Amino acid sequence: MSLTDLITTLQLSIGPVILISGVGLILLSMTNRLGRVIDRSRLLSRELKGTSDTDRTRILAELRILSSRANLARTGIALAVLSALLASLLIINLFLGALLQMSIAAFIVTLFILCMISLVFSLFLFLVDINLSLKALWLEIPPEGRRDA
Repeated sequence: MSLTDLITTLQLSIGPVILISGVGLILLSMTNRLGRVIDRSRLLSRELKGTSDTDRTRILAELRILSSRANLARTGIALAVLSALLASLLIINLFLGALLQMSIAAFIVTLFILCMISLVFSLFLFLVDINLSLKALWLEIPPEGRRDA
């Protein structure tokens, strides 16, 4: 492999490297949200012990939402990590294909498509989590205090 070929291969791998960086930022946001869900769940679980029936119903409803959010966040995080791993495999295969002069274009395209599909589903779950967090918030705000009331 000549230096010119190596430079071309390095230039091709810049896109997936930037993708990994972006996915890392998404992962940071998602793990922060998961941490907040866990903290809120612990707080509500403690509050549940000494509450009246009315508050108990509201707290249990919010805990169910938080449980759903935790599952969504976990799955979204797993898909984002899978996306980053696939992007890493994409970079490795770009280099191996260029270094060994192998024709693995179909494999590289497949890796890229799988990487993007994982990212899309991860972002979709992130959006669903945000909507569920609003649903939990609406449980705490009385109807007269809501903007949509």
